[in-house]
Amino acid sequence: MQTLISGAKVLGIPLDSEQIEQFRAFAALLAEWNQKMNLTAITDIEEVQKKHFLDCLVGLPLVAKEIGASLPPKRALACIDIGTGAGFPGVPLKIAWPNLKLTLMDGTAKKIRFLDEVVTALSLENVTLVQGRAEELGRHGRFRGQFDLATARAVARLNTLTEYVLPFVRQSGMAVIYKGPNAAEEFMEARKSDRTAGRRNGPVLACRRADTG
Repeated sequence: MQTLISGAKVLGIPLDSEQIEQFRAFAALLAEWNQKMNLTAITDIEEVQKKHFLDCLVGLPLVAKEIGASLPPKRALACIDIGTGAGFPGVPLKIAWPNLKLTLMDGTAKKIRFLDEVVTALSLENVTLVQGRAEELGRHGRFRGQFDLATARAVARLNTLTEYVLPFVRQSGMAVIYKGPNAAEEFMEARKSDRTAGRRNGPVLACRRADTG
C-alpha cells in the first residue's frame, strides 16, 4: 500500500496502520468479488490505489476546507454516496474519516451485497446500505434534504448530476462531484443551472483527478 501511503501524505491525509489494513482488506475483497461479478475494470493493485483509493480521497481536503476543519475532520457529518457501485468514493472516505455517518446507495442488489461484506469485514461503524435509484429516493421524505454531504463519482455531465444529487442535501450542506479533466467547464454550467432553478444548497465541488505522482 506504499502508493496509497505516499499519495495520502501528498493530500495531507493522515492514515494509521489500522486504516492502511482496512484499505488492504478492501482491495482484497474487490479482487475476490470481481471474479464473480463486474465491479471494476481496474484490477492491478497499483492502479486500484491510484484510480480508486486516491481519486476518492482527493475530495476530503476540499470538504475539510469548506467546514473549516483539519484532516481528518472530527465532525460526524451525515453523508450519502449516490450510485456508489463498488463503494467509491464512500468507502475510502469513510476509512479516512471514521466519524463520517455514511449511507451507501446503489440500484444493484449484487453490489449492495458486496458492500455489506465490505462493511462487515472492515468493521465500519455508522454505515447504512440502501438499494434504490437516486431519481426516486430523492423524492422520499427519509432521504430528501437529510444529508450534510452528498457524493457522486460519475460519467454524466455535472449539470445533469446535480439534478440527482442536490435533492438529498440539506440547505447548509454540500455536494462533492468527482469528475475528470472537463470539471471546470462543467462546474460553470452546473452553477448557472442552479442559479436559474433558484437552489440555495451549499457548494457543488468539482473534484479533479488526483495528481499524486
